[in-house]
Amino acid sequence: MNKKSTPKYSPEVRERAVRMVLEHRNEYPSQWAAIESIAPKIGCVAQTLHDWVKKHETDTGLRDGITSDERERIKSLEREVKELRRANEILRLASAFFAQAELDRKLKS
Repeated sequence: MNKKSTPKYSPEVRERAVRMVLEHRNEYPSQWAAIESIAPKIGCVAQTLHDWVKKHETDTGLRDGITSDERERIKSLEREVKELRRANEILRLASAFFAQAELDRKLKS
């Protein structure tokens, strides 16, 4: 399957695009109209710019939701939990192995 690669935009371009939407919002009948007008000037599709605006609004508290910092912290904690569960499983198996070896040793004596 051939997947088209999507262009990556620098943080500066994203910030500028979001700032343009916020600054020129009053010149359009709706935020979406502003986004549709500004997105081609940035070189992205309207939905991408809309996602950037929503993310900015969430991060600045204008919109409910999980901020980028909170999302990154959650990902970090999930990785840590996964690693700890893996370590606990290894320790549990090792403990069972050594307990069985001790029983075998006592039975042979």
